[in-house]
Amino acid sequence: MSSRLRERYHADVVPALQKQFEYRNPMEVPRLEKIVVNMGLGEALANNKIMESAVDQLMAITGQKPIITRARKSIANFKLRQGQAIGAAVTLRNDRMYEFLDRLVNVALPRVRDFKGVSNKAFDGRGNYTLGIREQIIFPEINYDQIEKVKGLNVSIVTTARTDEHSLALLKHFGLPFRQA
Repeated sequence: MSSRLRERYHADVVPALQKQFEYRNPMEVPRLEKIVVNMGLGEALANNKIMESAVDQLMAITGQKPIITRARKSIANFKLRQGQAIGAAVTLRNDRMYEFLDRLVNVALPRVRDFKGVSNKAFDGRGNYTLGIREQIIFPEINYDQIEKVKGLNVSIVTTARTDEHSLALLKHFGLPFRQA
C-alpha cells in the first residue's frame, strides 16, 4: 500500500523541483528521509503516569511504538539523575512517514486555534525542518476526555536537501502551510 503523498511526490513534486532548481537527474531532487516525533517530559520525574500516557498518545498519533529517551547525565539543579526517563520519541520512515505528514498537514494543523501557518525560520541550515506543536490534542487520534495534561511535541522532518531553500521548496510542494513573511 503506497501512500498518496508518496505518489504525489513522484508524479508532481520531482518534475516541479527538477524544473525549479535545474536538476539534471531525478535522483538529485531532495526527498524525505525520516520524520522524528519527540515528546520531552521533564515533569515525568515526579509522576510516572505522565510517561505512560505520553507513550500511549505517541503510539496513537504515529501508529508506531515510541522509545523512551533517558537522561545522559545528572543535573542537580533539575533534580535529574543519569538514566531517568525524560521523554519519548518515534522515528518514522517510508509509508508511515508519508502517511503521518499527510495527516499532519491536512487534519492536525488546520485544527490549531488562530493558525496563521508554520514558521519558515525553523530550518537548521542543512535542509532539515523542526516544527513545535504546543498541544497534542490537535490530532484526532487523541481522546480529549482521557487527557490529564496537555503536552507539546516536536516534529523534525529530515530531508536529503543540502540547503534550506531547497528543503523549503520541497515542503511547500508537500503542502506544509508556511506563514507569509
